[in-house]
Amino acid sequence: MTKDKEYVILVAGGKGLRMQSETPKQFMLLAGKPVLMRSLEAFYAYSPTIKIIVVLPQEQIEYWFELCRTHNCTINHIVVAGGTERFYSVQAGLACVETNSFVAIHDGVRPLVSPDCIARGFACARQNGSAIPVIDSIDSLRITDGENSKPIDRTTIKRVQTPQIFNAEKLKQAYQQPYSPQFTDDASVWENAGFSVALYEGEERNVKLTTQVDFSLGELFLSSE
Repeated sequence: MTKDKEYVILVAGGKGLRMQSETPKQFMLLAGKPVLMRSLEAFYAYSPTIKIIVVLPQEQIEYWFELCRTHNCTINHIVVAGGTERFYSVQAGLACVETNSFVAIHDGVRPLVSPDCIARGFACARQNGSAIPVIDSIDSLRITDGENSKPIDRTTIKRVQTPQIFNAEKLKQAYQQPYSPQFTDDASVWENAGFSVALYEGEERNVKLTTQVDFSLGELFLSSE
């Protein structure tokens, strides 16, 4: 039986505000390479045949091509312009995805995801239709209404990561819904369309690089390798 094609959509629309940097965080250097380029390499390391789609704000696309030339990035990929919200950026990426496939949606600023994590995700999605990576909460948690608070059993709480991987035909269907601010990730779009979510084990190293502390952690992970 022929294996369905595999895609990844790397969504990279950050502006670097929380980094207090004029350079968008997806273009900042991590151990000498742009973060987004390392994310690209992570999926290529998983499979050289995976189809890679990079979604960027229109005004950043030419700069990305310049970075690829500067850093000699020869990994084949498609670049498309994103929208005003992440929802619309994923929609734009999905337009390049064939129906009979499985597609991973990944934050462009999670460059440390391992090939093993990606492989487990695609295996889970093939079995269940969807695959959402999660990790345990290591902190004590409380819920508050603004005035009062009470503790939450942290064993019932999971932290959600990417890549979130789906049957492409059903995900395209889910993304035909009107946009809602409640769509915080692809799983929420998928679930709102009536599909069930399957979880798989993520990894602590799969850090979303949002603050300078995150970048320091990323440098540490790479230096340990």
